[in-house]
Amino acid sequence: MPRDIPVANGEMLVTFDDLYRVRDIYYPRVGMPNHTSGYVQRFGVWVDGSFAWIEDAGWKRSLRYKPDTMVTDVTLVHEKFGIELQCQDAVDYASSVYFRKIIVRDLKGEPRDVRIFFHHDLSVNGSPVGDTVNYDPALAGLVHYKDDTYFLINGCDDRKCGIDHWATGTKRLNSAEGTWRDAEDGHLSMGPIAQGSVDSTVGFNLHLTAGGTSYVVYWLAAGKSYDEIRALNKKILSKTAQRMMDRTEAYWRLWACKEPVDFSPLPEPLRDMFMRSQLILRTQIDSGGAILAATDSDIVHFAGDTYNYMWPRDGALCTYALTLAGHGELSRSFFRFCAEVIEKKGYFLHKYNPSGTLASSWHPWMLDSRRVLPIQQDETALVLWALRQHFRVFRDVEFIKQLYTPLVINPARWMLEHMDHNGLPLPSWDLWEERRGIHTFTVAATIGALDAAAEFARDMGALDHAGQFSEGAERMRGAMMRHLWVEERKRFARMATPMDDGTYRLDMTVDSANFGLFAFGALPPRHPAVMAEMKAIADTLWIKTPIGGVARYENDYYHRIEHEDIENVPGNPWVICTLWLALHEIEAAQTLEELQQAPRYLEWVHERSLESGVLAEQFHPHTGEPVSVSPLTWSHATVMTVVLRYLLRYAELTGTRSGSVAELIMSKNDPAI
Repeated sequence: MPRDIPVANGEMLVTFDDLYRVRDIYYPRVGMPNHTSGYVQRFGVWVDGSFAWIEDAGWKRSLRYKPDTMVTDVTLVHEKFGIELQCQDAVDYASSVYFRKIIVRDLKGEPRDVRIFFHHDLSVNGSPVGDTVNYDPALAGLVHYKDDTYFLINGCDDRKCGIDHWATGTKRLNSAEGTWRDAEDGHLSMGPIAQGSVDSTVGFNLHLTAGGTSYVVYWLAAGKSYDEIRALNKKILSKTAQRMMDRTEAYWRLWACKEPVDFSPLPEPLRDMFMRSQLILRTQIDSGGAILAATDSDIVHFAGDTYNYMWPRDGALCTYALTLAGHGELSRSFFRFCAEVIEKKGYFLHKYNPSGTLASSWHPWMLDSRRVLPIQQDETALVLWALRQHFRVFRDVEFIKQLYTPLVINPARWMLEHMDHNGLPLPSWDLWEERRGIHTFTVAATIGALDAAAEFARDMGALDHAGQFSEGAERMRGAMMRHLWVEERKRFARMATPMDDGTYRLDMTVDSANFGLFAFGALPPRHPAVMAEMKAIADTLWIKTPIGGVARYENDYYHRIEHEDIENVPGNPWVICTLWLALHEIEAAQTLEELQQAPRYLEWVHERSLESGVLAEQFHPHTGEPVSVSPLTWSHATVMTVVLRYLLRYAELTGTRSGSVAELIMSKNDPAI
């Protein structure tokens, strides 16, 4: 189920499903631990003797954000009850407090008795074992705690501060469903404490005049100790929750709009999609530097694992989008994180937890009784490449000094050593993490990385290193054309498998990942071989249904919907794959007319986005419904990259200036992506 309106601040992340139920609460890191384990946190309303949870069919919902900020704008109407709720959600930008303000409006023209209920199915630190929840009369709220993690649940209405009634109890043991059942008669049992596998529900009583309104501001504050949540509660009461929400709204609007980008060459909805993508991308970034692939915990039910990890590949490409948008502080944090986790020999392993520890993996350390490196070489290459793009924009020499050895010299040396007799990379896992071999995408990324390392070395006066890295890149570029380009088919292989006789067996499956040929500077975007390859991708992988979009590759099995008409539906359409066609059209454009063909792919993405602006990883090829995780960080980063590259190319072709930080790299003959 999609996560429609995530709100976060780098330490606390709260996600919602499409019924406006809180589903994930992460603290103190974005991505770990999940204190709900993905279980529903219910929200309900009792009105004049009738009750409805928010998932009930009687509600009409609109889940949006306020423009250009990370504060939600949610409207809920229950026609039978005759009430409207206007809700705003935010995580305070400076402290670990989640707020929800609810304005309740009478639509019947009658005095109303309304009670608002919040249910909490918390499993503190990811486990329900050994939790405690108690009512704290000193704070007039509920406290959930275990070990060094505390949550305070409290609120204020238009009459007073503190909860009106509450229930504490047992969940999912024997026949116990949870305290949420206690709310359905409009009254809670007021039990003072519960321990073990526990949950809680709190209620606020509101009284509306005919046609009038009332409000409640609810908060969930997180801390490492009781003293910390007590101090947060005092801060909220002294500053007022409304002021803290207002400052958070202002902060995120300032953050999103800090660069003076001229979006006028694009339609207004695409400008809005860019701004929203920035903010949604930000929700998936931990303050320690990790950029999470996705934090939608529903994927656990499909794969038995999550996307709550930092893949160096995803992170590098997301960081490039942040660099183009002028968010250098976030890209610096990412590279510092990378410098801490990279292996001393100069390569990254599969993926990492937000804490920097090694994450789960399906890449084996041994195949056919032989030891192998469990890596995707493109991940190592892309971090080095992205670091160079960052430096081209920000020229932060002092910052680069500390990363030069771990993220430039060591990886570049390792890539030179990790070559076969022809100058191609030794086998590793592919971009999609499914096949082991020598992949065109990996080759292109490695060429881009070696070129980047050579540039760094020249800057540092290390001309011997610069020559070695540049020579390695050129050798690999030649080997790519000799061994991966098939002249009679006018296409590149997606993968080469080394044979015992020194030759390669080629996999000629059309794969959208081959966009990497131009994306990192391995070949120019208008090179005849690149033009032919991108045409094959467009012709073969476009979904021939009313939904459209581009599949990853022919006969893609991941979350497959269509099993019969593979020729017309080779897989599900992905945002990133569709936008790679746009990226090529942008970089290959020689005239304004050619350039103006590219926004149709952005418009396709806009049509697929949820009302809130959230983008999934992929979509149902016949209905357009989101498939797999949502939001996917990479989807939003690719929107940002394509929009900014379009604007930069537009400025270049028209001789105008956009005024953005990203424009600084235009004169550097930088690669396309």
